[in-house]
Amino acid sequence: MTPLTQVHGKAYPFGRKNVDTDVIIPAHWLKTITRSGLGRGAFEVVRAEPGNVFDDPAYAGAPILIAGDNFGCGSSREHAAWALGDMGVKAVIAPSFSDIFSGNAFKNGIATIVLPQEAIDRLMQVARTDEITVDLETLSVTTPFQDRFTFAMDPFRRDCLMQGQDEIGLTLAMADDIRRYEAAIAAERPWL
Repeated sequence: MTPLTQVHGKAYPFGRKNVDTDVIIPAHWLKTITRSGLGRGAFEVVRAEPGNVFDDPAYAGAPILIAGDNFGCGSSREHAAWALGDMGVKAVIAPSFSDIFSGNAFKNGIATIVLPQEAIDRLMQVARTDEITVDLETLSVTTPFQDRFTFAMDPFRRDCLMQGQDEIGLTLAMADDIRRYEAAIAAERPWL
């Protein structure tokens, strides 16, 4: 994963509540064996609506998505996080997330930021005209208008995102220690 300490740029002012993973990436896109190209199918149903935010050139390539309560509910498909990542989204800000979606997003290098609805309302307003900054070092979301919203994040997830490490990367970083342990156990208990 790429280290993620700060995300700055335009934000999709989406704001819908209870967006499930079927809306994020419809089932017929799940036939692929690669993550590449899933961004084209992201929010396909929403993109069929005239004037939708995802096809508005003003937000093209936005690295931040502002969503409503209970974002990512529904099935446990990791493809939803893959689709967002393929779109270029690096942070999603919402009042709450499905636990499974939040875990999948984290494992794919996407920060899920929980803020109260009042902050979401303000960020939706700002996103229509200006850029937003998500900073994992200071645990804050800021705007050019001196808005500053602080958030909490699991320290382990925060550290992993900032280092660009997933569980596999963390394990591989300890490869020498694991080899030493395995050799010691093999010598001490050869019957294992």
